[in-house]
Parts: sequence; C-alpha cells; structure tokens
Amino acid sequence: MGHTARVSAVSWIAAVSLAAWLWLLLCQGFFWRTDIRLPPREEPAVWPSVCVVVPARDEADVLPASLPSLLAQEYPGRAEIFLVDDGSSDGTGRLARELAAAHGGLPLTVGSPGEPPAGWTGKLWAVRHGIALARAREPEHLLLTDADIAHAPDSLRELVAAAHGGGYDVVSQMARLRVASLWERLVVPAFVYFFAQLYPFRRIGGKGRTAAAAGGCVLLRAETAERARIPDAIRHAVIDDVALARAVKSGGGRVWLGLAERVDSVRPYPRLHDLWRMVSRSAYAQLRHNPLVLLGTVIGLALVYLVPPAALAAGLASGDAAAWVLGGLAWLVMTGTYFPMLRYYRQPPWLAPLLPFTAFLYLLMTVDSAVQHYRGRGAAWKGRTYARPDAVTDEHPL
Repeated sequence: MGHTARVSAVSWIAAVSLAAWLWLLLCQGFFWRTDIRLPPREEPAVWPSVCVVVPARDEADVLPASLPSLLAQEYPGRAEIFLVDDGSSDGTGRLARELAAAHGGLPLTVGSPGEPPAGWTGKLWAVRHGIALARAREPEHLLLTDADIAHAPDSLRELVAAAHGGGYDVVSQMARLRVASLWERLVVPAFVYFFAQLYPFRRIGGKGRTAAAAGGCVLLRAETAERARIPDAIRHAVIDDVALARAVKSGGGRVWLGLAERVDSVRPYPRLHDLWRMVSRSAYAQLRHNPLVLLGTVIGLALVYLVPPAALAAGLASGDAAAWVLGGLAWLVMTGTYFPMLRYYRQPPWLAPLLPFTAFLYLLMTVDSAVQHYRGRGAAWKGRTYARPDAVTDEHPL
C-alpha cells in the first residue's frame, strides 16, 4: 500500500510538471521562439546624432576584438565614442587610445570617473560619467554597449532605423554570446533561454508591464534618459539592464528587445568556474535578496526541470506507467522548446535533452549566489562587492 502511494505521488507530481510545461509552451509569450529580431527599419530623412558610451574595467583582453568594430561603424549621421575607464589596472584606457590611433574611424574620447560613491555600482557610475561627457554634444540617441561587444559595421545604423521606424525609446539586442568550450555549449544557450522565459521578448514590445533590455547593446533616446533620470534612478541596480527598461517603460516609454544577428560578445567563459561566477554574481539580486523568493525559485526549478527525468526514471524502475509517461511527455515538451535556442546558437540538437542537467547547475548557482550574499561577498565583480541596497528607496524593483 505504501509503495502504491509513493508511486501515485510521483505520478501526481509528474502531472503537475507536465501541466506547467504546457502552460509555458502556450501561455508564456511563446518565449521559446527565436524569431524576434530587429523590427522593421525606416531610415530617417536626417540621421540623428549618436554618442556611444562604453563602460570598461580591466578589459584589455577583449578590447582589440571589440573596440575596432565600434570605430568602424558606417553611420550616415554624426557619431562618436566615449569609453569610460572605470579604475582599470591593466591599461584599458591607454590601449583604447592606441586602438583608435591605429584604426581611425569614429572619434574616441577616453574618460575616467574615479571610484563610485556609496550607493552606486561601478558600471552605472561609469555610464553616468560617459553620459555626462556625451551630453555636451547634445546627442539625440545614446548607445550603451559593453566593452566585450563586437558590432557589425551597420549595427548603429540598423538600431537607429529600427528606433525611428517603430517609435521606440529603447531598442536593445541580446548579443550572441560566445559558445566554444564544452561548458559554454551546455550553459550559455540555456542562459538566454531562461532569460527569455522570465522576460518573453514578444511581451516587452507591447503595452504590458513586462520590461527588460540586454545591457550589452541598448540604444536609448537621450531625451528619454533625462526624463527617466537614467542612470541616477537605478544607480545601485546590479541587474541594470532590466532596471533601465523598467524605468523607461514605467514612464510611458516604448521598449523593444530581441536577439541579435551580428552583435556578438567576444568574452570567453571556457571553464565552468567562469560561467558560475557570471551567473551567481547577480542571481540572488534577481530574486530581490528575498529568502522566500529563493525557496520558491528552487522548488519551481526542481518541479519544472528536474521532476520530468526523475519521474521517467522512477516510473520505469517501479513499473508505474503513469509516472514515466507523464514524466516523459514533460521532458519531451521541455526538449522541444529548447531546440530553437540551440539552433540559434548553432549547436547540435543532442544537447536539448541535457537541459535538466543545466537547470540543476543553475539551481546550484542561484543557491550559491544567496550563500555568498549572506557571507558578504554577494554581487562581486572585478574586485567590487555590492551589498543589498536597503538604504536606497528609489530603485525600480528587479
């Protein structure tokens, strides 16, 4: 009797997992589709001026592969670049000047803001300094892009045309991350897949509350930035791209986010340790540093991603047909929704059934993020650690 009850419980849990996957498949903004690319472009009669702001801290390793792509932008209007050296110890600023001298192209200004004051993250303090330098040129648009992002020669032109054609205040592209090592193949496509599941791209462009951006490539109207008090209003946000989009959208602005075709991250994450740090540094901030939200997230990840293969295995071992059928179906739906993202990253389809394993890694990374936070080492990046911003009252919740 006890054995039958245990099997029945497994079947019920597998049924709940399958129901969750059917809901995600049909009701979560078709998050699994990867056809959200730049919206229809319309070239303006007069191309607006653009200032590109690049916050950079210890980026000498990646600048030779990224900065020349910005210098070489083929933009019909006036454009220039402001690279903000955020206290680098590896000669980032000097290297940027050398690359500009060697490659020519768009004008480059290198600035340094000094150490961020209390209540500011280093990146947003650097962005603030870059925007302040750019404001003297009175640009109509700002392109906020990271130092590890390489742009195709027409990237800026396409972004501005998309913003003009759709009347968007923010046009953001999620750069295609590097996928070369085994761990990058396992973890990176899932990173974007999970992000799209949380923030379905189709809903971001609509009138609803869903808002997000990808910090590596954000074209922002300068007037909108001033009206939304960016970056001051989000100065301590660790997940600054989502906070920026929410600040714009809550003020009535229009936001678009999609996958990039020719905007690529050149930063390598060859080891699991590198990827672990990338995720764990901000995972608990995404959960608003709330232990109850953490608990719910762990339970949700286990129910949605770990239960299907576990129910399949338990059902086959015990002869419980309902458990293995329901678990197998849930795993099948999960695998099917992951195929498009793997295809976008040009990865083999056999990686799709391994998504539960990758989800388990993300579960551990999330728990580790919380542990590091309570040890006083949370949200650490490039020598800086950001505490929970309890004392600040004007942040848009992440």
